[in-house]
Amino acid sequence: MANKRKMTMGVIVGNRGFFPAHLAKTGREEMTRVLERAGIDVVVLGPEQSKHGAVETYEEAKRCAELFKSKGDAIDGVIVTLPNFGDERAIADTLRLARLNVPVLVQATPDTQSKMTITDRRDSFCGKMSACNNLTQYGIPYSLTTLHTETPDSEEFQKDLEWFAGVCRVVKGLRNLRIGALGARPTAFNTVRYSEKLLENSGISVETLDLSEVLGRIERMQDTNEAAVQKLESIQKYVTTTDIPRAALLKMAKLGVVIDQWMKATDVQISAVQCWTSLEENLGVVPCTVMSMMSDSLLSSACEVDVCGVLGMHALQLASESPSALLDWNNNYGNDPNKAVCFHCSNLPKHFFKDVKMDYQAIIAGTVGKENTFGTCVGQVKPGAMCFARFSTDDFAGRIRGYTGSGRFTDDPLETFGGAGVVEIPGLQKLLRYICENGFEHHVAANFSSVAPAVHEAAKRYLGWDMYAHAG
Repeated sequence: MANKRKMTMGVIVGNRGFFPAHLAKTGREEMTRVLERAGIDVVVLGPEQSKHGAVETYEEAKRCAELFKSKGDAIDGVIVTLPNFGDERAIADTLRLARLNVPVLVQATPDTQSKMTITDRRDSFCGKMSACNNLTQYGIPYSLTTLHTETPDSEEFQKDLEWFAGVCRVVKGLRNLRIGALGARPTAFNTVRYSEKLLENSGISVETLDLSEVLGRIERMQDTNEAAVQKLESIQKYVTTTDIPRAALLKMAKLGVVIDQWMKATDVQISAVQCWTSLEENLGVVPCTVMSMMSDSLLSSACEVDVCGVLGMHALQLASESPSALLDWNNNYGNDPNKAVCFHCSNLPKHFFKDVKMDYQAIIAGTVGKENTFGTCVGQVKPGAMCFARFSTDDFAGRIRGYTGSGRFTDDPLETFGGAGVVEIPGLQKLLRYICENGFEHHVAANFSSVAPAVHEAAKRYLGWDMYAHAG
């Protein structure tokens, strides 16, 4: 898996003159220290640029905004820290003038009961409300900490910081995103239809490539092509390929090279690929392992040209910085109303499996022949915390909508083919009813993490999508 990306936060230190200014000084130092300890770069005014490096006047707001604009490409989000009441207008002016269009987290430091005299009282509890009121007036979206007041070095703020960092990664990663759609939507899959225009309105572009072009490029590629040979080696290192014909493996390698080269040439970050059944009939393999390898490398790839499905995969991956998979809500699990079988046939990333091997695609082998369906990743999903997300374009209402939630993959026994796991989700029947009543697709993105709240916040508050958070 790829290394975690270094993040940068802008920090606005609130201050109001008739409150203890020394609190602004120590508050700036504490917040800076906490962020740097978390491995986050900090952009904040220094004490030589304003009183204690805080923002109180309009002149200081302009100064801070200019600093933020000079680092605008690097800044992922802004943290407003209130070590005392803070000047709400200066905070809002800074964000308006900077025009970063990034997530904003408002944090207020609590008072200490034994330090409530005029020399030490913060009043951040109250100041936070004023700051939020002004941000609302200015039309600037913002996020809040779990508790109304939290010290920067508290366990609560550490969790909130991790959550907020995930929000920032999702927002930055989805804006100006380019998704590759390889091939046409399979005829039988009306369920994955979507609106390119609604996605484009959110800054998400779709780059298409016809399968005929993919197949033509593969046909013209020599077996001795250096990139194909390297890809073949990568496939054999990635997954057990016992009993898989070398000819089939070489076809997969060439397919992988063509996709890699096209994505690089078109600056596409993630992909959705046609499978049923053109590739099997015209190339003689399934693309599952190639797609599994991409998803495992944080280049999410979804089957059946499910563009909105891979969007959900990518959002979870951005928040967690770990691989995502696209699964079917596929089967009940016995009589337990809170358990279900999630399945695909499969292109799940290796990250998802207890053990995995390459095999043939059991579902369509009877139609196109077993010899034309090698390349699936087969195994049972390992147990662990999981979260899920689904986005969909609602053409009738002219909006993007979605849902998120959390549960776990269990260690319950399951004998089946493909890639499958048992999930346990509190209030699953309520979720399934919501999916059906609102006409959502049967595909869902899943991730081994608990980042659903970050994805929900990013999509709803900063991208303006209609979101449902399943809470059981």
